[in-house]
Amino acid sequence: MAWISLVLAGVFEMFGVSLINKWHKTRNWNSLLLLILAFGASFLFLAIAMKTIPMGTAYAVWTGIGASGGAILGMLLYGESRDVKRIIFIAMILIATIGLKLVS
Repeated sequence: MAWISLVLAGVFEMFGVSLINKWHKTRNWNSLLLLILAFGASFLFLAIAMKTIPMGTAYAVWTGIGASGGAILGMLLYGESRDVKRIIFIAMILIATIGLKLVS
C-alpha cells in the first residue's frame, strides 16, 4: 500500500508541476485551485508512504516521478523540446526510480 501511495504522490506532483505552467499562462482561480489541490494530494500521499518507506527512498522516488513526468507532460502538452538526449536522460531518471523500488 505504501508504494501505491508513493506512486500516487508522484503522479500528483507531476500534475502539480504541469499546473504551475498552466497557472502562469491563464492566471485564473480555477487553475490556482487545481494547483493547490494537486500539491496538497501529493504531500498527503507522500506522508502516508513515508510511514513505512524510508525518507530518502520515498523522496527520491517522489521527485523522480514528478521530475520525469513533468518533463514528459511538458513535451506532450506545452510543446517542449523532444530532443533524443533529453528523452535518454528522462529515461535514466525513471530507471533509477525503478531501481530504488527493486532494492528497497
